[in-house]
Amino acid sequence: MKFADLLSSKAVKAVTTASSKKRVMHSIAEVAESAYGIPAQHAVEALLEREGLGPTGVGHGVALPHARLDKVEKVAGVFILLEKPIDFEAVDRQPVDVIFALFAPEDAGVEHLKALALVSRTLRDQTFCTKLRSNPDPSTLYTIITEAAAVQAA
Repeated sequence: MKFADLLSSKAVKAVTTASSKKRVMHSIAEVAESAYGIPAQHAVEALLEREGLGPTGVGHGVALPHARLDKVEKVAGVFILLEKPIDFEAVDRQPVDVIFALFAPEDAGVEHLKALALVSRTLRDQTFCTKLRSNPDPSTLYTIITEAAAVQAA
């Protein structure tokens, strides 16, 4: 599995204003709707429901919200870079500014887990995250994400 399989160039966005985790979830859902046709309302509800089970802020300024939806045909990602970090109830209590959300079909099983593992492993690299944080242009972010992951896979 590669990032290019998970992430459309239309699903990468730099957000300049985000006041809360809930607002970020709405931004993610809006991007998912425009990039993949996932109904925004369903996406927000699924993300918030999953977040209710436990926060998806994994530490070091990174969050990996994810949800399963019957409206999704294959695992799809949305990348958001926040200009100003927000509280995401992360495990290390640090604010979050790098967010990679995943949407998977209800029955995605192993594919969903493989995608989560790839994203988690990649975003654990602090040098990689620093590079993302210093490039707020969506097309540059997409290139960084898809090329870095290709190098890791090689």
